[in-house]
Amino acid sequence: MKLICYLSNGYPTIESSISIAKEYVEAGCDIIEVDFPSSDPFLEGEYIAGRMKTALENCSDYSCYMEGIKTIKNNHPNTKFIVLSYENTIESIGIERFIEFCTQNGLYDMIYVGGDNQEIKSKLIENGIKISCYVQFHMPEEEIQAALSSNGFVYMQAKPTTNNINPKYPTLKDCIDELKRRGITREIYAGVGIYATEDIQMAKEAGADGVFVGSTILKLQTDIPKMKETIAKFKKACNE
Repeated sequence: MKLICYLSNGYPTIESSISIAKEYVEAGCDIIEVDFPSSDPFLEGEYIAGRMKTALENCSDYSCYMEGIKTIKNNHPNTKFIVLSYENTIESIGIERFIEFCTQNGLYDMIYVGGDNQEIKSKLIENGIKISCYVQFHMPEEEIQAALSSNGFVYMQAKPTTNNINPKYPTLKDCIDELKRRGITREIYAGVGIYATEDIQMAKEAGADGVFVGSTILKLQTDIPKMKETIAKFKKACNE
């Protein structure tokens, strides 16, 4: 099972993000989820949103973020990357320019946080960019249908956060089994609530292809040895 670590691009600087990515890979991270900080990160919690705000205060030029991601990818050619971008950020960059950046650098897996601009999403898909679909733990039918029609991986909520449990699918394994039964053959990555090795083991036993780990790792970036030790421990849990 793959370990996916979240990288706050540009926090506190783009140069530090390049350095942190190296530590991630050395510690055993399989996939790096790297973001473009958004000026309106409406789906993020206070912690991630604050990091994005600080990043943009330090550098508001998205060209620099592109160069940073390009450097990270070139430094780690055997590491897979998932790009996270808000629709408003793509609009700021320009859709054609954003697509050119992704395709020229082999960045085809994306978490797209959208608004109402269907033209942007359609153009991304037309150019081979695979858009992930988020499915909440209570398995709403419209989200299952969206996942079935999507071309990207499924981002499956690993744990209920507000007691949102569907009695038909009370466990993560039940949810993943149902998605596969309905015809999902693409990767199913579990995220939200993955904080410890037992969470990772639970996701693996449930049949997830990978796990997203975010704030648990981000909060250790002031203690690099501890951060790398934690990543290595999480990776070991993925393999066991």
